[in-house]
Amino acid sequence: MDTAVQAWLLAQLGAATDLADLETRYARLGSARAVAIEVLTGRLADLLAQPTTINVTGIVGLGFSENIKALERKISALRDGDIPAPDDPDGSDDGTGIGWIVLKARPRR
Repeated sequence: MDTAVQAWLLAQLGAATDLADLETRYARLGSARAVAIEVLTGRLADLLAQPTTINVTGIVGLGFSENIKALERKISALRDGDIPAPDDPDGSDDGTGIGWIVLKARPRR
């Protein structure tokens, strides 16, 4: 994993993310996008395993539903290719005559 990929992953996942864990995942998965999706999906699973709201009447109220929605949007944007990663294929012709096409679902009416 080079410095550009490392910087991109830290920008997507937060500066407190464990670099050794990212290195291991990158070696196993082979792309920064796959690493980011896997880490965020794990964080989403952890949030879904907890109660989404906690209320102590008159003292405190916590809600995590917006955090869940934000993680779902981020994962969706990464899966759709909306956020370019530094190690994404550039789609240029390498002489094989085969290029890359990104398919995106059209919004329904």
